[in-house]
Amino acid sequence: MADSDVLTFPPVELAPEEEIVRVVRTVPLVGDAERLAAWTGEREVDEHGMLTDGDAAAAVSELGLEASRLRLLWVVAVNGRLVEVTRHGARPGPGVPDPLEFWDGVVMDVLDRTEEGLTGSAVVDEHLTEILATIYSVKEGMPLAALAGGILQAHEIGCEARQPELRRLRMTLPAELAEAMRLLEYCGLIEVSGDFVRLTGPGVWAVRRDLLREGHDAPSLREVAAFAQQGAAELIDAMLAGKASASAATLWLERRMPEDAARELIKIAASGNAAQRGTAGTVLEELGPEAEQAVREALDEPMMWRYAAAWLGVRDLEAPALGEGDGAWVAVDTLAALLYLGAPVDSVAHFDILGEDLLTLVPDMGRVDHPDALAVLELLGRHHPDPLIAKTARKTAMKARSRP
Repeated sequence: MADSDVLTFPPVELAPEEEIVRVVRTVPLVGDAERLAAWTGEREVDEHGMLTDGDAAAAVSELGLEASRLRLLWVVAVNGRLVEVTRHGARPGPGVPDPLEFWDGVVMDVLDRTEEGLTGSAVVDEHLTEILATIYSVKEGMPLAALAGGILQAHEIGCEARQPELRRLRMTLPAELAEAMRLLEYCGLIEVSGDFVRLTGPGVWAVRRDLLREGHDAPSLREVAAFAQQGAAELIDAMLAGKASASAATLWLERRMPEDAARELIKIAASGNAAQRGTAGTVLEELGPEAEQAVREALDEPMMWRYAAAWLGVRDLEAPALGEGDGAWVAVDTLAALLYLGAPVDSVAHFDILGEDLLTLVPDMGRVDHPDALAVLELLGRHHPDPLIAKTARKTAMKARSRP
């Protein structure tokens, strides 16, 4: 997964594992899958490994199941090893020893069913993982109306839905979503209170597990809480080392007054290397106008004033104007971070951050007052995959060396 595709979710407080296991045992879907497995015992299955039509009808009748849920129940029972299917038919299975692994498998089975139709709504099925991630990101839960609005927006943008379809969905989606939430409640993932929906404890655990599996940043509160107690220097170093994520920085900011946080970050940015400055600047961007005074003070810092001016300008606050030379300085500083990260720099991906502007900026890089200017030009000259940029960088570096 590319870095641009990685989503950052707020840290969540996970219920104790023993509590999750206890609640999972009460999930209606799990209970019905266990009852179906016990009812099945040893019997024939069809060529697809499913109950025969006659047995399926009997199971629905005798166990009081909803016919539309029988296939999901059977998949959960088989994949959860409650039932074993062999060429001779079905028989009782040993189960999955780890109850959390069993629950993870149950949720994966639920999500996999969206491809064949899980909720009865094609739109909800298509966006189900997004729906669960959205609910996950809001600790207190959210109104169904807001959730429906988000689905419509996602469907319009992501699926390029036309206006006639959107008008129809505005009429039908609320009822479809309510029915889908009823199913997810049956599956143990959510709890509904009036028109408000939130994840259950096992739901939070399972959705987080799925987000991590997809490569997203979804930490637990316990994982990031330690960073909130550290100073800015420790936080920035941990982020550079890959030990702390963006969500750790978010919590770090929440635990401090905006001006205090800004001053800590600016101190590191002004005195540190380019990698530390870039990371501190990224965290600083999360702060709003309430940090203005601290950022304005940074206008007196030689290594930081350009970033401070940009920060103020973006927020429509009074700020000094930046010239072309300042753009070249920032370009040097941005690329200089590669010198301190210890990562391979022979891939075009490392240079894409400056986009198409890089070629026009290179000639000015040799004239800026930056301690890493020459090193950056040499880096570009040796490693940039575009021959024209590499040649221009080598030429500019030669001129910079000869300058008194």
